[in-house]
Amino acid sequence: MARRRYELTDGEWVIIGPLLPNKPRGVPRVDDRRVLNGILWRFRTGSPWAEIPERYGPSTTCYNRFVRWRKAGVWDRLLAAVSAAFAGEIVMIDSSCVRVHQHGATGKKGELGDRGMGRSRGGLTSKIHALVDADGRPVALRLTGGQVHDSQEAEALLETVPEGATLLGDKGYDSNAIREAAARKNVWANIPARSNRRQRFAFSGWVYRQRNLVERFFNRIKHFRGIATRYDKCPENYLAAVKLICARIWCAG
Repeated sequence: MARRRYELTDGEWVIIGPLLPNKPRGVPRVDDRRVLNGILWRFRTGSPWAEIPERYGPSTTCYNRFVRWRKAGVWDRLLAAVSAAFAGEIVMIDSSCVRVHQHGATGKKGELGDRGMGRSRGGLTSKIHALVDADGRPVALRLTGGQVHDSQEAEALLETVPEGATLLGDKGYDSNAIREAAARKNVWANIPARSNRRQRFAFSGWVYRQRNLVERFFNRIKHFRGIATRYDKCPENYLAAVKLICARIWCAG
């Protein structure tokens, strides 16, 4: 039988398996790999949790395990562990909007900002802010409403950049605050200046061409329909799913 595209390969499981909680209490829990494959199936297809095929076990088990481990910080630790090899000589920053499905948009009025949703030209959207390495692998992630400007999340992402690195970003990141934050870490902000800038900065167009890797990263995670469109009301659940997919990207090399 051909391996299903949404299931973990043996190589990926060798890396991920030992990083999951390994001391269950009480009744032994359902096989981790099977449940994780069910979680990945849900986000790959964008289907409701209840439609997860029986071969992955009860859908409630998949959902409850995903949420419980999110609350316990398992997905955060998983991404941190697999990305520990990050060198950081060159890093790239960018963001991408995703449409919020009507199932994820329901809730009380005035709560959109609290749930990482906002009104933009594309309607109700969320925005994923990412910092990736020279191979297009994710290092840091943030989630906001789609109307939030890219530069507002840049300084938080810069906290993970090692000293002496080169930062690539488009004109949306050309601000004094970002350049000063980069300079404090001895990071070269190779960012093209906006046309209305009087001051000019050192800029290498040849190095800047590598920035397409961050755009490829967004294209890659959006192969998962549950990421390309946000169905989750809870922002923590949606961001946790993005981190799980990112961990798999690191395992794939």
